[in-house]
Amino acid sequence: MKNLLTLFTLLGLLLAAGKWVSAQNCGCRSNECCSIYGYCGTGDDYCGGNCRSGRCQRHNGVKFADVVTDAFFNGIMSSQDRRNCAGKGFYTRARFIDAAASWPSFGSIGSTDDSKREIAAFFAHVAHESGRMCFIEEEGGKSKTYCDNTKEDWPCAANKRYYGRGPLQLTWNYNYGAAGQVVGFDGLKNPEILAVNPSMSIKAAVWFWMENCHAAFVSGNGFGATIRAINSVECDGRSPAQVNSRVNYYKDYCSQFRVDPGANNLRC
Repeated sequence: MKNLLTLFTLLGLLLAAGKWVSAQNCGCRSNECCSIYGYCGTGDDYCGGNCRSGRCQRHNGVKFADVVTDAFFNGIMSSQDRRNCAGKGFYTRARFIDAAASWPSFGSIGSTDDSKREIAAFFAHVAHESGRMCFIEEEGGKSKTYCDNTKEDWPCAANKRYYGRGPLQLTWNYNYGAAGQVVGFDGLKNPEILAVNPSMSIKAAVWFWMENCHAAFVSGNGFGATIRAINSVECDGRSPAQVNSRVNYYKDYCSQFRVDPGANNLRC
């Protein structure tokens, strides 16, 4: 009997742990947090301390809206001829503030300088990917499918194309599907929504950042790690001009926030 009870106890623990193991890459539900070790859950063990993403409870008090001022935001777009920009009126400061509020740990982990660096890094990629918030869709993207059939959890829908859309140019079926589950749209059957619904488009970009870039950046891996997470094909000397563009934006925005860009790797 004792051995049988022990067996049931172990089985229960394994079943309980099943959720944790399956969540090592996060992608948690909207009410959960991703712990420092990459597991989903609620409570202080997940949402306190070094919570990676989700509704983290302990932050440094930095407010996204205080860092991203009107002057800073408008300055990103100021050098462009906005008359021919699809993004005119689509990308607004208010919508970015609203999107950031869905992930309280975005730009609020570590020191005040750490927060400013993360926000600078995010907007550096936004400026590069969207032509300083001019493009909503990837140039020439309509001729590309970006369907990875090996991702069986995210089967591509018939006649749908998962090319870059939004401020971080979300790409590939598996990113659309996962973003949709969190933000609230059918990413596989209706990827086009990210080109017509600005709120969802910007929230999908923040989701991608929090899921793929935030943990590495706040852990001190440097701006280069975020380049690799967003577009690894530029790394390892393959597209130096593209990498330099991202790095220059990052340095510029750090300067505007009056913070150094950090000593760790700036390039990937």
